[in-house]
Amino acid sequence: MATKKQPVSKWFDGTTPLEELSDTEQLAHQIALERGDLGSSIARIMDAEIGDEAILTALTSFHESLSNPGDENRDPRVAIANASA
Repeated sequence: MATKKQPVSKWFDGTTPLEELSDTEQLAHQIALERGDLGSSIARIMDAEIGDEAILTALTSFHESLSNPGDENRDPRVAIANASA
């Protein structure tokens, strides 16, 4: 079985110093470190065509949902929709 490739970005690959990342990118990096298997979900939120504030809101909701079983924001599409509403 082939393994999924993780997306490469400055927030995921660790080549950019943390202090050079925006708050949103730092949160994305933190989630990727905690849960490397969620790279595609993080990338979906980071690449969403919504404003920067909404991306941060969606990413925060997604991150918080990881410790709350049954939270609908665990689906990145739902987190994006809720943040852009």
